[in-house]
Amino acid sequence: MKTLIKVEEAAQLVLSIFLFAQLPFAWWVYPALLLVPDVSMIGYAASNRMGAFMYNIIHHKALAIFMGILGFYFSNDSLLLTGIILFGHSSMDRMFGYGLKFETGFGSTHLGEIGKGK
Repeated sequence: MKTLIKVEEAAQLVLSIFLFAQLPFAWWVYPALLLVPDVSMIGYAASNRMGAFMYNIIHHKALAIFMGILGFYFSNDSLLLTGIILFGHSSMDRMFGYGLKFETGFGSTHLGEIGKGK
C-alpha cells in the first residue's frame, strides 16, 4: 500500500509542475518556492501541539486547492501559484513519507512514524 500511495503522490507532484508550467512565471520560481511551506515547522519551537497545528494547516491539500480555486476565480496568478506550490509541496512530502502530524511529536504522522525513533 505504501508504494501505491507514493506513486499517487508522485503523480500529484507532476500535476503541480504541469499546472505551474501554465503560469507566466520563470521556471526557477517553482523550485525556489517549493520548500517555503516548511517554514510552518517553526510552531514546534513553541510546542508539539502548536507545531502540529501550523504544519497541518499549511500542508493540508484542501487549503492548496482552495487557494488555487481563488486564484482561478479571481484570475490572480499569485494565488494560483500559492495553491500550486502548497499542493506540490504536500504531495512531495507525502511521497517521502512525511504525513500530517499528530500532537505527540514531529515524527508521529498519519502515514506512520518517521525519524530515528521509528
